[in-house]
Amino acid sequence: MNELLQNPGTPSHLALLFLAGALMLGIVLFFVTYAIYFERKVIGWMQFRIGPNRVGPLGLLQSVADIAKLLMKEDTIPKKADRLLFILAPIITFVPSFSILATIPYTETLHFANLDAGILYYVALTGISTIGIVLGGWASNNKYSLLGGMRSAAQMISYEVPLVISVTGVIMLSGSMNLMTVVQQQGSNFWEWNVLPQILGFVVFVIAAVSELNRTPFDLPEAESELVAGYHVEYSGFRFAFFMLAEYVYVFAIAALTTLLFLGGWHAPLAFLDFIPGLVWFLLKFLFIVFFLFWLRATFPRIRVDQLMSLGWKALLPLSLLNIFVTALYMELFMK
Repeated sequence: MNELLQNPGTPSHLALLFLAGALMLGIVLFFVTYAIYFERKVIGWMQFRIGPNRVGPLGLLQSVADIAKLLMKEDTIPKKADRLLFILAPIITFVPSFSILATIPYTETLHFANLDAGILYYVALTGISTIGIVLGGWASNNKYSLLGGMRSAAQMISYEVPLVISVTGVIMLSGSMNLMTVVQQQGSNFWEWNVLPQILGFVVFVIAAVSELNRTPFDLPEAESELVAGYHVEYSGFRFAFFMLAEYVYVFAIAALTTLLFLGGWHAPLAFLDFIPGLVWFLLKFLFIVFFLFWLRATFPRIRVDQLMSLGWKALLPLSLLNIFVTALYMELFMK
C-alpha cells in the first residue's frame, strides 16, 4: 500500500485512488439514504407521529424506494430553460460537496488528503455549490426558481462570513489550518477540547452552518409557502436527486467538521477511556451533531427573510469578530 502511494501516476496508484473514491461515495450514499430515513423517524417521534413503517422491516427500505422512484421518473427540461446551464447546475452543486470529504480525517491513520490548508479548502469549495444553486434558479426560466436561487446566494454569502470568522479562533489556538493538527492540539479530556475556550465561536459556527445547509429554520430558498419549492422547482428525477444528495452530503461534512474543530475529533472525553478506538468516538460525536440537526428541524418554524439577514449581519458577524479578540486575550493570559 505504501509503495503504491509513493508512486503517483502509476496504473496501480490510479486504480487505488479510484477504488478509494468509489468506497467513499458508497459510504456517503448509504449515509444519505438512511439519514433521510432517520430524520423522518426522529421528527415523527418528536411530533407524535409514526414516520416510515411500511416498506421493508420497520420501514427501513422507504428511502431506498423513494430514491428508486426519483431515478426512474421522467427527466423534464422546461422548453424555455437555458438547457446547458439547467443540466450543469445540479452537477456544479454536488461535485464540490463530495470533493470536500477528501480532507476530513476520521482518525490519525484513517484519512485521505492531509492538506495544510484543509479548512481553507473546505470554505473555498462550499462557495462553488452556491453558484450551482443560483444557476439552477436562473436557468429554469421560472420566477420562483430565480427568487429561490437569489435568496440562497444572499443567505450563503451572508452566513459564510461569520462561519469563517468563527473558525479563526480555532486556527489561532492550534496555529494551523490543517484539520489533523487542529485535532491533535486538543487533548483526551473534554475540558481540553476547543468547545470550551471557543464557546462563542462554537455557537456562531453552529448557527451559521445550519444556515449554510439551507435547513430549517433557515430553509428560505425552498420556502414552499412562498416559492413553491424554490430553486429546484423545475427539476425532476435524478437531477432533483442531485440537489437533495448535495444537501445531505453537506450535513455529513458539517457534522464531521464540527466534530474535528470543536469536539476533539477522535479523542475520548476522558483520558481513561482511550482504550476505546478513536473511530468510535468520532462516530458518536458525528451522529450526535446529525441528530441535533434533525432536532432543530422538528422544533423550530421557518423565520422570515428580514430576520435571517438581520441575524447574520447584526448579530453573528459582530459576535464572530468579538470571538477573535476574546481568543487573543485568552491566549495572552493563559497560554504563555
